[in-house]
Amino acid sequence: MHFLVPGLIAYLFFKDWKKAWLILTLTMLVDLDHLLASPFFDPGRCSINFHPLHTYYAMVIYVLGLFFKKTRIVSVGLLFHMLTDYIDCNLSFLT
Repeated sequence: MHFLVPGLIAYLFFKDWKKAWLILTLTMLVDLDHLLASPFFDPGRCSINFHPLHTYYAMVIYVLGLFFKKTRIVSVGLLFHMLTDYIDCNLSFLT
């Protein structure tokens, strides 16, 4: 989900899809905020609204970034990342 789907998004929605794919992939660096947690990896913990860059407040900023051409690709990548983390959270509760 973190590599192939962003490639598909880039190919379908952006002219320079290779550059867009790179940017979308680099938005995975948002996970560096996991290093602030102790322990920084907990398989039972949901990232959404726990880590600073995964909060609902941060997501509002990501949505606002969609309205500006210079930040649009980054915002799409960050919001897609939040979506995949949200899906991971819900799947982990099913098991």
